Amino acid sequence: MSDLDNLPPVDPKTGEIIINPLKEDGSEKTPKEIEKERKKAEKLLKFAAKQAKKAAAAAKSSNAPKKAKKVKKEAEPIPDFVDTTVPGEKKVLVSLDDPALKAYNPANVESSWYEWWVKSGAFDPEFTADGKVKPEGLFCIPAPPPNVTGALHIGHALTIAIQDSLIRYNRMKGKTVLFLPGFDHAGIATQSVVEKQIWAKEKKTRHDFSREEFVGKVWEWKDEYHNKIKNQIKKLGASYDWSREAFTLDPKLSNSVEEAFVRLHDDGTIYRANRLVNWSVKLNTAISNLEVENKDIKGRTLISVPNYDEKVEFGVLTSFAYPVVGSDEKLIVATTRPETIFGDTAVAIHPDDSRYTHLHGKFVQHPFLPRQIPIVLDKEAVDMEFGTGAVKITPAHDQNDYNTGKRHNLEFINIMTDNGLLNENCGPEWDGMKRFDARVKVIEQLKEKGLYIGQEDNEMTIPTCSRSGDVIEPLLKPQWWVAQGDMAKEAIRAVKDGEITITPKSSEAEYFHWLNNIQDWCISRQLWWGHRCPVYFVEIEGQECDRSSNDNWVAGKTLEEAEAKAKAKFPGAKFTLEQDEDVLDTWFSSGLWPFSTLGWPGKTQDMENFYPFSMLETGWDILFFWVSRMILLGLKLTGSIPFKEVFCHSLVRDAQGRKMSKSLGNVVDPLDVIAGIKLEDLHAKLLLGNLDPREVEKAKLGQKESYPNGIPQCGTDAMRFALCAYTTGGRDINLDILRVEGYRKFCNKIYQATKFALLRLGDDYQPPATEGLSGNESLVEKWILHNLNETNKTVNEALDKRDFLNSTSAIYEFWYLVCDVFIENSKYLMQEGSEVEQKSAKDTLYILLDNALKLIHPFMPYISEEMWQRLPKRSTETAVTIVKASYPVYKKEYDNIAAANAYDLVLNITKEARSLLAEYSILKNGKVYVESGHAESFETAKSQKDSIVSLIKAIDEVEVVSAASEIPEGCVLKAVNPDVNVHLLVKGHVDIDAEIAKVQKKLEKSTKMKQNIEKTINSKDYDTKANAQAKEANKIKFDNATAEIEGLEATIENLKRLKL
Repeated sequence: MSDLDNLPPVDPKTGEIIINPLKEDGSEKTPKEIEKERKKAEKLLKFAAKQAKKAAAAAKSSNAPKKAKKVKKEAEPIPDFVDTTVPGEKKVLVSLDDPALKAYNPANVESSWYEWWVKSGAFDPEFTADGKVKPEGLFCIPAPPPNVTGALHIGHALTIAIQDSLIRYNRMKGKTVLFLPGFDHAGIATQSVVEKQIWAKEKKTRHDFSREEFVGKVWEWKDEYHNKIKNQIKKLGASYDWSREAFTLDPKLSNSVEEAFVRLHDDGTIYRANRLVNWSVKLNTAISNLEVENKDIKGRTLISVPNYDEKVEFGVLTSFAYPVVGSDEKLIVATTRPETIFGDTAVAIHPDDSRYTHLHGKFVQHPFLPRQIPIVLDKEAVDMEFGTGAVKITPAHDQNDYNTGKRHNLEFINIMTDNGLLNENCGPEWDGMKRFDARVKVIEQLKEKGLYIGQEDNEMTIPTCSRSGDVIEPLLKPQWWVAQGDMAKEAIRAVKDGEITITPKSSEAEYFHWLNNIQDWCISRQLWWGHRCPVYFVEIEGQECDRSSNDNWVAGKTLEEAEAKAKAKFPGAKFTLEQDEDVLDTWFSSGLWPFSTLGWPGKTQDMENFYPFSMLETGWDILFFWVSRMILLGLKLTGSIPFKEVFCHSLVRDAQGRKMSKSLGNVVDPLDVIAGIKLEDLHAKLLLGNLDPREVEKAKLGQKESYPNGIPQCGTDAMRFALCAYTTGGRDINLDILRVEGYRKFCNKIYQATKFALLRLGDDYQPPATEGLSGNESLVEKWILHNLNETNKTVNEALDKRDFLNSTSAIYEFWYLVCDVFIENSKYLMQEGSEVEQKSAKDTLYILLDNALKLIHPFMPYISEEMWQRLPKRSTETAVTIVKASYPVYKKEYDNIAAANAYDLVLNITKEARSLLAEYSILKNGKVYVESGHAESFETAKSQKDSIVSLIKAIDEVEVVSAASEIPEGCVLKAVNPDVNVHLLVKGHVDIDAEIAKVQKKLEKSTKMKQNIEKTINSKDYDTKANAQAKEANKIKFDNATAEIEGLEATIENLKRLKL
């Protein structure tokens, strides 16, 4: 039974509750007990009345006809934008009132402009009437040529964003500008991809075709992918001069490559030598250090190797014994590659190792071959403290051993074929066996012979081929090498003398380190796709000629040139010529890029105008492989530096700071950032690559972690701006897609603000012929123009210093000042001002839009062009595109510190007034007082009363007074600065006690802050140790805290008086 079923009795006449004065045992209740019972009964009756009221209301509503539910009005879908522009023609601008253009959509804004820019010649370099570089100066960049092998990645997007922002900026500064595009044939990468495709489709290798047939297939593939990657670059807005587009296998560039090789061979810089190379068995070619991927393993690890059904064991150190000839003694050595035992031609010991003094001059017996191996003494190769102090030496298959072999004039025995099989030098039992199968069998036979000692885990680095995943085999090969020692000295001098600057300084230090430790460069590649070495072997009749020696080779761009050289070198000899089958390392042709693209060795107009280039911009990771080689070869072949400045940008990693890789699923395709992509579509793209099925699943998890909702549509402009804003000079960029999306919202702000501003200007608005002050500017106009001037100065200085963080930050902040302050704060001028005020406000708004769009153009080319084209133009404007418009610069006439400070005061008054209104939840009819005894501040506030009222929705008026005594009772206060206070009338609006408690807390906090500052100021040695800047900052803090305390104390007194 509930209490509601047992309600207390009530007198029907008086309505009073009837309380029984007696207890159940008959004794009287005390007055206290009776009162307690009455209160309980009252509560129970109140509750019962409430419940009855609810029940009656429910009954009434159930009988009443039910109101139809208000159907939420669905937002009308935005229709698709239809661009009617003829490709290559100027974009047809649809009215911003069109429903399709209601919201910012990057796809709509970014359509058609690029094709028009290219066709109209907007990206072509401009010269004076007589064909000279313009007096404003020259700025030119050779774009790093992307490999023609596939899609662009986010690193390419970063490169283009940085370079193109500088190119567009300098073009707008009126200079002669060239942004030279091109593509790299990417020898190994391209041939590898095509070979895989041919195998997948036809089950054939390149050797099933003639060289010409195979190369023809690669050209077909190149043409298809070249167009794909070119279209991707266009999407990124790169303002390349496409008429000068280069490809490293073009006839013009091939001529440069051949010329360079022949010159360098003729003067002895290029020479032939039998040396160790990084050999990829799978690709059947030597590869550069750049293409070697080192994998660190902690110990015993099974690794997949191409052409092996089962995984191969690495990370194991195997110890075995060599029998010492003429004794029962054994010398123990250890190796991670037991299969190389067949190439051992010495065992090295330290000359000072007393354990082995008796073995000096002795030999050990090879366990599998009838060969005695000398014991040699070597301080460099042997660490007495490591292992047994004895080291097996395999000069033809290990770089360290190669050097030892040279020092001791040891025999170099190659034990392996190009296909990774042991050869005849290993004996008939081993000839033709796969290298890692031999590893297992060598250990088995060492055990049988009693020479096996044991194995232990060994932390080591496995060099692998980044293209094929194959384990690299050091192999002795006759190759073409470039002697770099003398060239390196010149390259170091060019930077030390300031002819070339390298930014950041960390990259300059790395440059010096690498060049000071430079080694000769192997440029031979055993491929068919690439520049075939223009060098011929002279086979002299009746003589045995050594192909590994340099002696019988002549270089020539043509067979005729080579024949003439051979006749001169071997007069009277009967000979035949055979061109080397190898091609040149791709980096060799890339190293000539800054001048081969301009027509070298010819004395072309482009070489005269653009060489050396202004700058070379690229990632720091290829400083050695590409940048340094361009400097080496440029100085050597042209006698001049190839560029004056090197700027190395960061590498892009994911939001968690991890390196981007396909297997992690965190690789970002810039086109996906531009257009947006669903998570399931990201998953689907994984299946188009060559990932192992297990790696696909791992990558899917990575994608889900990095992009749980897919990648939102951000557009080119937002992506470019984000990448530049990320460029702070650090080594890495941790790319967060959400930050890029944030800049898409910034684009929307620009779009909507410009739309609104155009509405404010009106269809019939015509800006003055020239930009400048009219003399009728209001305070807010003077303030914003001063800020524009400061922004122009900051951005120009930052871009000249390659400071992308400060340039993007300044532009971003200025746009927010325009949108959130000026447009908002000038409404009353445009709507309620006099005719002169309205005209001035509109002219200023035009100046802001025109300048702000130009300022951001280098970073956001599309939205800036789209919105700038919609602005009415000055009669003196000659640019038909923002691409060629003048970049905003500092103008002394806009400098106005006094106006800037005065309007900052207005904004701060507004801010503090809004803060008070929010604090006391006063939403309308608020009354604000501004109090200042400071004459200048008083006049500013008084003259800007209307401006202040227009900025604060919750008030109808502002009163400005010069003394606190003029403030009525019942007000609360906030200090704007030591000279100005804002008061808000709260009497009749608020709970006084609660507000006093609130203000008391603030007072305690301010008092504590003031005490801390006093403690610092009064501390020992403060006067001598603190610098002037710190003292000034502390004084300002102290004065502000004092003003705050005085204001809060006054507020508390005011509130207390309200209670009286």
